[in-house]
This record gives sequence, C-alpha cells and structure tokens, in this order.
Amino acid sequence: MAEIHELSAVQLRDSLRSGELSARETAAHYLARIESGNRLLGAFINITAEQALADADAADATFARLRRGPSASASGAGAGEGLPLLHGVPVAFKDLTDVAGVVTTHGSAALDHKPAVADAALVTTLKAAGVVSLGKTQVPEFGLTAYSENRIAPPSRNPHAPSRSSGGSSGGSAAAVAAGLLPFAPGSDGGGSVRIPAAACGLVGLKPGRGVVAAGESSGDPARLVAAGPLARSAADAALLMDALAATPGDTYLGSVTHEPRPLRIGMTLDSPWSTTFPFTPEPNALDALRVGMELLERAGHRVTEAAVRYDNRYPGAFTTVWTAAVGTARISPHREALLAPLTRTFRRRAQQRSAAKLNEALAFLRQFERDTVAQYGQWDLMLMPTLAQTPRPVGWFTGAAHGDDRWPSAEWAGDADGDYRKQCEYAPWSSMVNVCGLPAITIPVYWTGGGAGQSLPMGIQLVGPAGSERLLLQVAAQLGF
Repeated sequence: MAEIHELSAVQLRDSLRSGELSARETAAHYLARIESGNRLLGAFINITAEQALADADAADATFARLRRGPSASASGAGAGEGLPLLHGVPVAFKDLTDVAGVVTTHGSAALDHKPAVADAALVTTLKAAGVVSLGKTQVPEFGLTAYSENRIAPPSRNPHAPSRSSGGSSGGSAAAVAAGLLPFAPGSDGGGSVRIPAAACGLVGLKPGRGVVAAGESSGDPARLVAAGPLARSAADAALLMDALAATPGDTYLGSVTHEPRPLRIGMTLDSPWSTTFPFTPEPNALDALRVGMELLERAGHRVTEAAVRYDNRYPGAFTTVWTAAVGTARISPHREALLAPLTRTFRRRAQQRSAAKLNEALAFLRQFERDTVAQYGQWDLMLMPTLAQTPRPVGWFTGAAHGDDRWPSAEWAGDADGDYRKQCEYAPWSSMVNVCGLPAITIPVYWTGGGAGQSLPMGIQLVGPAGSERLLLQVAAQLGF
C-alpha cells in the first residue's frame, strides 16, 4: 500500500470512510511529516497536534459507533454510511482565519496574539464536514502580498526549490500540500491568493465565483473580492473540497469532473489592466507554459483564438485603493505601528489619509470595470492566460530582505513599499481583475521549467470562466490530465 501522504485526497477520504485507515493513524502520519518537513519549508506557523489527535480520536469513536449500530447491520449499509463527507481528513487553515482556542496572528508583529474565541465561518463549514485541523499556515501580514513572508515566523518556502517563495497569501497552505504535509487545503483569494501560490507550487487552485462559497473570511472587503477555494494536487481533489465548501443539491463537484466538457471557444490573451501603470514583459517560461496549455486544450478538442481585451487605465489606482482600505482601519496600538512591515505601514498611512468619498469613487469605478470586462469576456466560453508572468521568485526578492536559515528574523527589510508592490503586480498581472469581476478561475500546472519535476520550477495557465462555471473549469483541468 502507498504511504498515507501518497494517496490522493479522494483515496484518503475513501480509506477513512471504509475503515481501512483510522483518523488517528492519518493525523499522526501527517503530524510526523510536518514535524520533519516544516523546519525547512516554514509552511506552518502553529501546529495544534494535541487538539488534532483528540479530534481524530473523536472521529474514530463516531466511526466505531456507526459501524456497530443496529441500523447499519440490519440494512447492510457500508461502513461510511452516516459519516460526514470529509470524515477524519486532515487540513489546516491560513493564519488569517479564526480557529477557536488557537491564536490568529494575521502574520503581524503589531497585533496582540490572543486565542480566537470562536471559529470563522470557513472553519465551521469544514469542521461540520468532518475535517481534522492540524494547525495554522504561514501568510503575509494581513494577507496583503503575493509572497508569504512576515516578521513573526520564517518565510514559507517552495517545496520544489526552497530558495524560492511559495507565493501568497495562501503560501503556507500551498507549500504544505505540495510537500505532502496535507492532502489538500482551503485557501482564500482576494486578488490571486489561491491561484498565485498554487501556480508557484505546482498545484491546481480554484477561485470560485462571488457568492458560491458562503464561508468567506474577510470583514473589510467592500468590493466583495475574497472567495475561499481549494488548493489541491488534482482537479478531483479540488472538486472534493469544493463539495464541502459549497454544498449544493444535485450533481457533486467530484462527480462532475468525470464528465467530458463540450468543445469550447477559448480566448487567449496577454492583456492586463496593470500594464499601463506597470509595463511588464512575460518571461519565456510563462510563454512556454501558455504554449503548452494551448496545445493541450486544442488536443482536447477546444478552439483557442487570440483575444484582445481593453482595460481602463484607471484600474490600478482604484484596485489599490480598495485592496488596502481594510488595513487602514485595523486596530493597531500607535506604539506598535513601527512593528508593521514597510509595505503594510505605507499603505495603512495612505488609507487613513484617504477620504470616504475617494473610496466610494474607487468602488463605483470597479463596479463599472466589472460590467465592461465581463461583457468582453462573454465573447468566449473561457479566457486563457498565464497564471504568473515570472517563475516563482526568490525568498526576500520582493522586500529586499535576505532570509538565510540562520538570520531570520534579524534580516533587515528594505523600506521601498512602492517597489515591492510594483514587483508583485508585474509578477501576477492577471489575477486581481478576476476578483473584481467576481468570476471563477482555475490555475493548472501544465509546465516545468526543466521539463519535469525535480529542481525545476512549475508554471501554470489560468482559465477564467463565466459565473457558475466552477464545474466546467474543474472538468477542463481533469480533461487535461490534472
């Protein structure tokens, strides 16, 4: 039999429901892998081993009670009858998400780190589905950046090349899944925070459309940018997690991935709403990934044609105004402001100096931007582009910090917040507009820079679909072999 961590999430779920594996055995296996692997990767910021094993024991007790119950033996029902969907499956939550009794740091040294008094909605949803939480994963400060580095814990590193970043803001979760420290993980995406780390770590990452998953986690989100979605090693595993995140009657997400999608009209574009403010040139590896993605799609029977998309050049200013609004209202004691990272401190000050009228003006513009962009995308069934314009960046590259194994956290961060932000927008220029439009999007790891896994780096393509196309996006990813 394969090692537990080598099983797909679907296989693991089935083994737990059949009784082939116990929840405690599974949790203990993953906790041991976290213990041995996290020092290098920095994927976890808090490991809740004692609580995880207690929750696993409770799951096993429930399984035993159902198996010996009179109704089970009388009806001949399978051992998994009556169990929640993800009975005993281990996960972890980003350290932006409250888990009752566990500290939520938000990746910030400027906050008091107190245990959360209650579970966030996302946690409540997945606990009801039967998961066992193993801890909290590394995030950037307040989830603001495309890399998961902060001043309170070691940076999250890429399992395929530990000198490189795992992306952000779901970087710790992506690193954990890619390294086999978790079978899959929920992430949250307000401007690319599922898709960026999924692409950097060679995973399938799905950002559902607005309102599909009720268990969002962001309170200061006036433009409704944030959606929770799965980070997984395959489309099937992502679909299984979607079944827990967005329970709907009828066909399941997992059931849908076995269906072949109809031939699709797909518009390929390199146009970005950031290019007028931050001109960029995609790296050859990004274009290679796009070429491979196009070939795979065409081989599967889809028609890919070039698409020109026009974006209003006011987008960068409006998005930045809305994206950083919440950090301006975060409750931080004045004497602890200096503990914020340079980027956070800079954008917090600007947000506090901005009038409510300016914020409302930016929100109104983004609503119009959404209408215009959705109308343009509507000429095709799906839109295709690279997920990232560059290969995964070195740890410390955005901030100018040197994160050596022995120097963390004493390494000094450069104070160029605008340079940091510019680098992020050039790195991931095709993600945030999808959140503004409220559309679903998936990243698929179609390419490796060295031709295969090893010391080479993954690169992905992004497919953006119309509202309600989450199942279609998963079907296409599965059809391409992921």
